[in-house]
Amino acid sequence: MSNSLPTREEDYSKWYNDLVVQAELADYSPVRGCMVIRPYGYAIWNRIKNALNERIEQSGVDEAYFPLFIPMSFFEREAEHVEGFSPELAVVTHGGGKELEEPLVVRPTSEAIIGDMFSKWIQSYRDLPLKINQWANVVRWEKRPRLFLRTLEFLWQEGHTAHSSYEEAQEMVEEILFNVYQDFCEQVAAIPVIPGKKSENEKFAGALATYTLEAMMGNTWALQAGTSHNLGQNFAKAFNIQYSDDNNELQDAWTTSWGMTSRMVGAVIMVHGDDHGLVLPPKLAPHQIVIVPIWRDEEQQEAVLAKCQELLGELGDFRVKLDDRDSYSPGFKFNEWEQKGVPVRLEIGPKDLEKGTVVVARRDMPGKQGKQFVSMETETLIPTLHNLLDEIQSSMLEKAREFQLSHTYEPKDYAELQDMIPEGWVHAYWCEDEACEAKVKEDTKATLRCLPFEEESEGTCIVCGKPATKKAVFARAY
Repeated sequence: MSNSLPTREEDYSKWYNDLVVQAELADYSPVRGCMVIRPYGYAIWNRIKNALNERIEQSGVDEAYFPLFIPMSFFEREAEHVEGFSPELAVVTHGGGKELEEPLVVRPTSEAIIGDMFSKWIQSYRDLPLKINQWANVVRWEKRPRLFLRTLEFLWQEGHTAHSSYEEAQEMVEEILFNVYQDFCEQVAAIPVIPGKKSENEKFAGALATYTLEAMMGNTWALQAGTSHNLGQNFAKAFNIQYSDDNNELQDAWTTSWGMTSRMVGAVIMVHGDDHGLVLPPKLAPHQIVIVPIWRDEEQQEAVLAKCQELLGELGDFRVKLDDRDSYSPGFKFNEWEQKGVPVRLEIGPKDLEKGTVVVARRDMPGKQGKQFVSMETETLIPTLHNLLDEIQSSMLEKAREFQLSHTYEPKDYAELQDMIPEGWVHAYWCEDEACEAKVKEDTKATLRCLPFEEESEGTCIVCGKPATKKAVFARAY
């Protein structure tokens, strides 16, 4: 494995791209803007998927699957929706050697096709609420692709629900935002997030309101980690999703949609990675522990490997990898697993066998400070490893939270805002005028990430000085 990573300070973008390839997470596809997710990267995605799925199911949502191809006419039913997505659509015009009677859109999102099916499945108030989630691939024609963060094709889950009232739909939106997405980000991915509402300019096309989780990357840029949309009755009216209420009167349903994507793999890399490579939270790591045996001759090799195999069988509580390759040196293996971000490394050599101890090295704390000697006896080793992995998980969240807080600023005026944007996030009053939002973007290349959920207070807009009651987070973003 190559160790030619630039430092994050030297070239953050190159550090990220090189790391994704060198750590064998993904590789470039022959099709520009697409990527091949390699087994190690897909294993991380699978752990993300499983953690999310568990929470989604707990929210009473059932899983289904809908077609990849969607008739163009479906998109045209909701004007704002099709206008918002038009630049990103991939359209099929020919199939089976013939021109199609109607062009088919390759799924960029599924509100249109699911709305059409909901109109068939929902007839009465007894059919509500209807809650569906699907895991799928989607295609959006990105102009500036980047592995995991923005690719023409990516993986995600998309949830879609229908309800009998605005209040019930809004409750669903917040249930997903907080109890599914925020809980996953912070408790599993160890990524602190700021939940809030998108501005009208930044909301999902066709939505009544869009709510987001914003995460700070290692270069202080923002990444939208997940979104939850209250679609109001817009899509219900466009796709005729109606039901008879308990008075036998016909009503339009209230719908929601929400999603989290494979860009979360990129978020984990950028939030936790260091100049040596990945640093994976124990709850997401494909291998929580790697055992690296050390020997000099065949006799030592036999004894050391026998003990490693024994330990491998005893550590069934964990996801463990034994690296018993004899064609690579221990130093090479240390560097490889360090770059791949395995949370804990166990080093076992002849001297360790004599002492009855094993070297335990934690990835989030490189060097001597992260190493300790622990007895090989399982009654000591197993609880030590459990406690250590829990400590690493919580320590990574706390470290990321401290970084976010130390790079979030509250400027006293617009000039100070312009100076602070290159250093991190800005939290400031905004009058809710799109002109002020646009000026910040033009002057600083920062976008309004969200209006955080917090009590309203009185202040003045950081841009124009008019009275304002809401604060916004401004930042450069991926």
